[in-house]
Amino acid sequence: MLDQTFDCLADSSEGAWPLYAIRPDGLAGFLDTLPAPQAAFLTGQGFAAKAQELIVLPGPEGIAGAVLGLGSDRSPFAFGGLATRLPAASAWQIQPGDFAMDQATLGFCLGAYRYTAFKAHERAPARLVLTGDQHAALSQAAAMGMVRDLINTPSNALGPVELGDFAAALGARHGAAVTIVEGADLERLYPTVAAVARGSARPGRVVTLRWRGSQATETSPLLSLCGKGVCFDSGGYDLKPSAGMLRMKKDMGGAAHVLGLMRMIMDADLPLRVTTRIGCVENAVSGSAMRPLDIVRTRSGLTVEIGNTDAEGRLVLCDLLSEASDESPALLLDCATLTGAARVAVGPDLVPVFCNDDAWSDNLLQFATMMHEPMWRLPLWEGYAAWLKSPIADLNNVSSQPQAGAITAALFLKHFVTTTIPWIHLDLYAWNDQARPGRPAGGESQGLRAIFATVKARLCASQG
Repeated sequence: MLDQTFDCLADSSEGAWPLYAIRPDGLAGFLDTLPAPQAAFLTGQGFAAKAQELIVLPGPEGIAGAVLGLGSDRSPFAFGGLATRLPAASAWQIQPGDFAMDQATLGFCLGAYRYTAFKAHERAPARLVLTGDQHAALSQAAAMGMVRDLINTPSNALGPVELGDFAAALGARHGAAVTIVEGADLERLYPTVAAVARGSARPGRVVTLRWRGSQATETSPLLSLCGKGVCFDSGGYDLKPSAGMLRMKKDMGGAAHVLGLMRMIMDADLPLRVTTRIGCVENAVSGSAMRPLDIVRTRSGLTVEIGNTDAEGRLVLCDLLSEASDESPALLLDCATLTGAARVAVGPDLVPVFCNDDAWSDNLLQFATMMHEPMWRLPLWEGYAAWLKSPIADLNNVSSQPQAGAITAALFLKHFVTTTIPWIHLDLYAWNDQARPGRPAGGESQGLRAIFATVKARLCASQG
């Protein structure tokens, strides 16, 4: 997972066929450039350059090339079906056209992704010949592939210790300082993380990575990232039904996302300071697990009554957010597969954005639209804050009302963020229920490129 490789890239252009990507308004002109038999073949096949239309052109030696329809699709996923639809192990060179070549490369690589740790894939992907400098596209594809791999890994192979070790290895590879807190120190420094971890035989830990770009100084903007790393969520004593557990290996998707974002930042060597904190735990049932109506004291000193042990993600995050706030970062961002209510509100594809700063939110949503990574802002509606009251503690970890669960979860986290710090909370799904071009079923990264672009535009530009 750490060293992402691309078996969909060709070593050379020798023997590669040309691939043309065409939009409807450019079809007539493209047909005029082809030999008459190939133009007649395309026309006879009814090719209209609609999105995902793909036709292999015949030639004297069997294949002469291929034509992909783009329709109006400007996303990388317009190229997402090529690796699996073109002949296995064949090599292709995409010809310039009305699209960005880096987007084509990214889409091709994302479409070639397969999780193969436990089962070899039966079909070799088609291979792409790179055109020009594609470092940025490959860096993004590698980070997104890493996120997918982490989420797809079953919980017996990726527990809290393994997730923490992976994060440490990623940080160390890029020269980040790594701190791992566990055991008695976890109880002392991150009591709510420890409260969740206590129910599992697999020990919890908090891993912190501190990295500084080669052009950054001690006064460069600090980006602080926090990720929910619940490697499996049974629900605890408030046990999930069996159907509700089937995808709970993905409950560490928030941690995977902040690691993916940090990887992109480190690969690009942005002139920033970045601190990433991951709470690595398993929410299990045992004699030592937290119980409903227990009260835990957080790192900040606030007390929390456990209204539901299945609302453990916010407990993992609150101590991390509290510590991050103490360092007054230029931006504090957390990622978590936090609530089913977010899916009820916006479905699986849209990422709900909660933010206490309009300018940051506006910028993120602009980049999300530009990069075809859909997000939607939901309100930190203070009118619901009273739903988190407890008669015997400062807060309850769940709302007293059944509505607006994603909002009340965000409001709970807001208690642990200093009000003057720009803060973004993303409530992710991190999963594809069904395969689409460039997006195979299973673990998925959501919004990484948009977040990266926003951070780069806001924090790096602020130094210019």
